[in-house]
Amino acid sequence: MKFDKFVKQLNSSKPLLAVLVDPDKFNPEVIRLSNENKVNCFLVGGSGLKTNNISQVITEIKKISKIPVVLFPGDETQLTKQADGLLLLSLLSGRNPEYLIEKHVRAAPLIHKLKLSHLPTAYLLLEGGNTSTTQKITGTTPLSSQSKIIFTSLAGEQLGFKAIYLEAGSGAKKTISAGLIKKIKKTISIPLIVGGGIDSEKKATELISAGANMIVVGNALEKNSALIHEISKAFK
Repeated sequence: MKFDKFVKQLNSSKPLLAVLVDPDKFNPEVIRLSNENKVNCFLVGGSGLKTNNISQVITEIKKISKIPVVLFPGDETQLTKQADGLLLLSLLSGRNPEYLIEKHVRAAPLIHKLKLSHLPTAYLLLEGGNTSTTQKITGTTPLSSQSKIIFTSLAGEQLGFKAIYLEAGSGAKKTISAGLIKKIKKTISIPLIVGGGIDSEKKATELISAGANMIVVGNALEKNSALIHEISKAFK
């Protein structure tokens, strides 16, 4: 299965490149360019979608590409059997029970019914220099303290999550620092996914060198789809 292969790759030493697709801003050209530029998976979903058209968008992606399509759901309404699997996100950086567990309870029967393969993922929203959509929707405050970020990541692993996702927020002004990535990688043994504000080969290279298992690019490609050419150069 595509999702099993994706998870195996995520746990390997080779860094991966993911493209985050916001269904409200779907651009087929980004998918076509991804086919040519070392992209390993598409993450599809968002915090505040205006229309629930995820199934249609995934169907369109699969007409253009054979790259695995993984759900990145903002809530339980964004689940579909069209996807190859999903990142089952729990917002550990916040203290809103709705996003820590309540939405999982609502999603559980549907995930079971659809037989969706999933990767339990601890989701940490970090301070990125602006107020992200995720912050507005969830009513939570991003983490800014290095020690709090590191220990929350460690708690995620101890609780049984299979990956940590560090998110600086869509269109973040500040990219998560390579120094922080290095410290977290010395502390945890599960894959580390990093997204937010990655808009150049230089930034991608720094994060990969620091130990990120996968970097995620989204907002930058919405502004300039051809940027995927440059960013993919970081993946030798």
